[in-house]
Amino acid sequence: MSNQSGLLRARRFAPLFVTQFLGALNDNVLKNAMVVLLTFQAATWTTLKPELLANLAAGVFILPFFLFSATAGQLADKYDKSALARMVKLLEIAIVLICGAGFWLHSLAVLFAGLFLLGLHSTLFGPVKYAILPQHLKNEELVGGNALIEAGTFVAILLGTLLGGLLAGSGDGTTWITVVGLAIAVGGYLASRGIPVAVPPAPTLAISANPLTETWRNINFARENQTVFLSIMGISWFWLFGALFLAQFPAYTKNVLGGSETAVTLLLATFTFGIGVGSLLCEKLSAKRVELGLVPLGSIGLTLFALDLALASPATPAAGLGALGLMQLGSTWRVLLDLALIGIFGGFFIVPLYALVQQRSNPEHGARIIAANNIMNALFMVVGALAAAGMLAAGLSIPMLFAVAAVCNAAVALFIYGLVPEFLLRFIIWILIHSVYRLRVRELAEIPEDGPAVIVCNHVSFVDALVIMAACKRPIRFVMDHQIFRWPVLNFVFRTSKAIPIASAKEDPAMMEKAFEEVGKALDAGDLVGIFPEGKITADGKINPFRPGITRILGRNPVPVVPMALRGLWGSFFSRKDGAAMTRPFRRGVYSKIELVMGTAVPAAEATPERLQAEVAALRGELA
Repeated sequence: MSNQSGLLRARRFAPLFVTQFLGALNDNVLKNAMVVLLTFQAATWTTLKPELLANLAAGVFILPFFLFSATAGQLADKYDKSALARMVKLLEIAIVLICGAGFWLHSLAVLFAGLFLLGLHSTLFGPVKYAILPQHLKNEELVGGNALIEAGTFVAILLGTLLGGLLAGSGDGTTWITVVGLAIAVGGYLASRGIPVAVPPAPTLAISANPLTETWRNINFARENQTVFLSIMGISWFWLFGALFLAQFPAYTKNVLGGSETAVTLLLATFTFGIGVGSLLCEKLSAKRVELGLVPLGSIGLTLFALDLALASPATPAAGLGALGLMQLGSTWRVLLDLALIGIFGGFFIVPLYALVQQRSNPEHGARIIAANNIMNALFMVVGALAAAGMLAAGLSIPMLFAVAAVCNAAVALFIYGLVPEFLLRFIIWILIHSVYRLRVRELAEIPEDGPAVIVCNHVSFVDALVIMAACKRPIRFVMDHQIFRWPVLNFVFRTSKAIPIASAKEDPAMMEKAFEEVGKALDAGDLVGIFPEGKITADGKINPFRPGITRILGRNPVPVVPMALRGLWGSFFSRKDGAAMTRPFRRGVYSKIELVMGTAVPAAEATPERLQAEVAALRGELA
């Protein structure tokens, strides 16, 4: 059973998933139904132009994110999130009734009040749904849970947009919009009653109603951890990027592809389907962990396929073809493939970032950090919409706008990865493990969730440290030979992971002393330290005698020692079998099976070099 299918049957997740799905569905049913009505029946409601009404409606919906996100974050940190979810769903029922009154009274003011309250509903529920996940899910379930939330949200957006348009175009549209919206809201409330209690992390928090000071305070909470803050920037950029594409679909379909209204739905469905698939694939590709390596992979895909979409766009539009008519054109399939792949790589990009924000945020400020994320998302989308409108007004074509977005995406990605090299580090490791090897990991539970420990392992190849880093959830600071530390490409990986270069006493006694001092500081700080006690890569596949350096480390810091063994790397391209390493490209072939096996942690008092060598040898067995 997969993590995700299990979560959909678990009470600690399923009610939340249904609640948020129905909430997103209702937001889009009501919002799109209003926009369609006001666009096609504008004269019966107001003298304002339909284009102005549509933009005004979008602004009214997004305004509460700026005004009330900070308060929503405080509420979610102070009170039980399950109780807040139920209250928000009751508010949703009231909002639908207000919208219904607006239709019945034929009052644009009441309708816009209802639209504003819909935005408030989303604003209040956002910190609840994201901050509750780390409380109800295990660490290895965070990626799967976030993937389901993101996939469900985008499917709800698609279905809500389609359903809202259909209801608005029906004979008695306003009545049906109200009835369907009320049914969805009641369903959401009933689902919310099943959400388990989530103990508030800051029950004594004093609520401040000042949105400006609280917004700034929430952003400062996020900035306490640079990786968290830059992840929020990445999430916000994706919402800008995605919203820019979605906003252009109607005009792009009509003016570039030459399609009708049904063709717009085809593009929207393809894009949404891609995001859903990409989100759900994240769990499998990340081995149920928060795999930051998927983020650069996602940004590369977003850039390449957005550029290709610009290039694939036809120079001359067709003649008002519907969805089926457009699909008979060969050029349309390339456009659809690009949209699907933009969505898939968007899922790779955004799901790990959401999980990372949840995992690394201070639990006491978790909901307020999510609120800061929501504020930044809204700000980025508004700025992106204004920038897109300005470029289009200046004469830029829609395909060229997509190309500009692709180039900007690459620039943003490089900026973020330059500030936090951990993303690129994990990407390099992920590519190695998923393109060269098939890694199987056994008994990872022995690595402590936090606190200091030493990891010891046999030394088979030049990529041993990378394989172990790929398998372990926590960062590891490896002690390694200074010559290997300087290897091109590997040097970037080792510097970024704060590896500790070491030399023998004969080569450079000062470097050796500095290395032991750095190991002590790392363990004092609660880090994991990895060493290869053999001191060199094996030249014959056998385990070399363990050196006494481990005894000196444990003498200063008596921490647990976790023995590991790598199996299957002997004879690979990176090993020294039959001569120098990395000289025979097809020595073992690609995608070969390797294993990392872990034993029981050994107390410091019992962790002699001889005991540890015997443990590692037993774990390795006959397969080097």
